Amino acid sequence: MNTSSESSTTVAVIGAGRLGRVLAVALRHAGFEVRGPLGRTDGIPASDIVLLCVPDAEIATAARAARPHARLLGHVSGATPLDDVDFSLHPLQTFTGAETPDVLRGIGAAVAGRTPDAVHAARTIAEALGARPFTVDDAHRAGYHAAASLSSNLLLTVLDAAERVALAAGIRSEGTRELLAPLVTRTVENWVRTGAAAALTGPIARGDEETVRRQREAVASTVPELSALFDRLCADTAALARRPERVSA
Repeated sequence: MNTSSESSTTVAVIGAGRLGRVLAVALRHAGFEVRGPLGRTDGIPASDIVLLCVPDAEIATAARAARPHARLLGHVSGATPLDDVDFSLHPLQTFTGAETPDVLRGIGAAVAGRTPDAVHAARTIAEALGARPFTVDDAHRAGYHAAASLSSNLLLTVLDAAERVALAAGIRSEGTRELLAPLVTRTVENWVRTGAAAALTGPIARGDEETVRRQREAVASTVPELSALFDRLCADTAALARRPERVSA
C-alpha cells in the first residue's frame, strides 16, 4: 500500500449496506480512489485494497471472489477471524447508513493483520478516516465484539425495557424517550468519567430494599414479561454496589 498519498491508493468497497455506504463516502472524502460501494454480484475492479462490508456469514464466499482482484483484502467484522482476509478494520460505532464522513473521527477502530504490511494498511486507513486504531488479535475478537454488543445492541434492550415500563406507568408514548434521555446521557457521561461502580446511584446503591421490592412488584404486575430481566439486572447491580472500589470510595 502506498502510504505517502491516499489519493494513489485504490479501494474497492464490497457491500452497499449501512457501513459500506458510510465507508465509501468517508474513504473518498479522505482522498482515496474509491470504487463502490459495489454489490456482491457486481464485477470487482483490480484494486490496491478490497474491503468487504458484507455479513459475517458471507465473508468467506466474498473473499474467494475478491481475492484475484486485490493486493490486500480486508473485512470490517468485529468478531470474524482473519482466515479468509489479510486484515480487519472494525469501526467501534453504530451506523444508520446516512452519516456524514466525519462520523468516524475520534472513534476507536479495532485493527488486525496477518502480516506487518496488512496491519500497516489497516492502521493507515483508520487514521486517514480520523479514527483511533487499536489492536485486537484473533483469540480475543469474539470477546471484544461481545463488549461492543453490550455497549450498543444489548443496551438498547435495556432502554426499550425502560420505555415499556414507563409507558405502563402512564407516561405518554410521545414523550417517554425524551424524558428518559437526559438520565441516560448523564449516566453514560458519569460512567465514562468514573466507571460503573463509582457512578452507581439509586435504591440499590443505597441499600433501600423496600423501594426495590416495590419496583419489582410494579414491573411484575404491569409488564410481567420483563420481570426476569429486571430481577437479573437488580442482582447484578447489587453485586456492582458491593465492589471494593465502590465501598472504599
